[in-house]
Order: sequence, then structure tokens, then C-alpha cells
Amino acid sequence: MSASLFDLRGRVAVVIGGTGELCGAMAEGLAAAGAEVVLAGRSEEKAASRLASVSAAGGRGYFVSVDAGEKASLTALLDHVLTRSGHVDILINGAGVNSPTPFLEITEEEYDRIMTVNTKATFLACQVFGAHWLHTAQPASIINLGSMAALTPLSRVFTYSMSKAAVHNLTKNLAREWAPHHIRVNTLVPGFFPAEQNKKVLNPDRVASILNGTPMGRFGEARELVGATLLLASPAAGSFITGTEMVVDGGFQAMSL
Repeated sequence: MSASLFDLRGRVAVVIGGTGELCGAMAEGLAAAGAEVVLAGRSEEKAASRLASVSAAGGRGYFVSVDAGEKASLTALLDHVLTRSGHVDILINGAGVNSPTPFLEITEEEYDRIMTVNTKATFLACQVFGAHWLHTAQPASIINLGSMAALTPLSRVFTYSMSKAAVHNLTKNLAREWAPHHIRVNTLVPGFFPAEQNKKVLNPDRVASILNGTPMGRFGEARELVGATLLLASPAAGSFITGTEMVVDGGFQAMSL
């Protein structure tokens, strides 16, 4: 019974940012649960390595190139998946970019780039896929990748924090709007993981501060996001979960003095 709660056989999951470290691991977890996974991103080379792992584990998937900040590209992604797979049930919005630029030195160009990748891309993908599901009256699950920086003020990541806070807010609004249509929208909130977009802000002092503030005393591993992903994606296990911020942080948010 417990295993069947997370059974995703017959489901199709589009993972935007699936060529990255965290979302790639999440995609592998979805495939292991039986879903066909679509890795949507820019790097076919990175996707090939991830898809090889999916295939080796007995899963199925393919890569689609996408510019997540362009609505036409996201529409083309949806059309491609519908043509090839017939339907789509799960959307993960995980594209992300970060920067440690001091606040007064942030240029408009950097601000626009981060907001486009982290916020606009999520907004547009929810529009494109949400419109399809509303039109077809199909139940679905959207998982937006949030950030601890959206919940707890963190130094040195000003625009990133703003962009992710907007994603958290958008998720709650869409959860409320679309719950009557059986479209669940949740935020998965990683604590500190050595994701590609975070490595540039991790100097030795910051690493020490993070580990001192994390009761488990270590960074998370990408595979540790899989369980939460399956819970939020599964129509059986997560059928009454929407609008939540599911935190996977080794206890960081519980830490004070």
C-alpha cells in the first residue's frame, strides 16, 4: 500500500532545470517511481548524462531545449511533450541563477537576468501549462523550487532572495486559485545544497556559518530532495497538499541561538 502511494507509472513529468544538479536528481527520482521525465533546459550534454542514469535505472525520459524566460519557447515545449508523450501531469519549475554582488553594485542587467530566470520563467511556465490543464480539466501537480532565502533573510543574495520570495507568493496564489480545478501548486524549499548556482557565493567563512547554523552539521545531498518531490507529485500521497512550503533543510529553519 505504501509503495503504491508514490507510484507514478503512466505519468509524464516536465522538469524545467532538469539538466541541473538538484532538479536532475529530482527527475531521476520521478523516473524511478515510474514517470516518464522530460528534461527541459539549455544543455543537451548535461541532459545526456542524466538521461543515461535514468535509463540505467530502468526509467524513461528525453531532453527538450527550452528558453524558460520566453513564453513562445515554453509553449513549444508543451506542444512537443503533448505530441510525443500524449499528455503531461507534473511540472517542476527549477531553473535558477544566483549572484553575490553587493546591493549597491547590482546593475539593472544583473537584476533583470536573475528575475527573468528565477521568477519570470516560473510565472510563464505556470501560465502555459496551467492554461492547458484548465482547458482539458486535467488534475495536475506543479512544484516550484523556492529557497530558504525567501523565508529567512540571508546576506549577499539580494536579487536572488527577492526573486524566490516572489515564487513563494505566486505558488500560494495559484494554489488558492486552482484548487477547485484539482491543480495542486506547492513550493519545495531546499536548505543549503551545493547546487551549481550557489557555489559562487560559498567562500570558507560562509560555509562555516551555514554548517554552524544547520543542526545536522552538513549540506544536503541532491538525492534527499527526492522523497519530498514524490510526495508533492503523487496524486495519491499528496492529494490534499497544496499551497505549502515544504522545507528540506537539515533543521536550519529551526535554529536560533
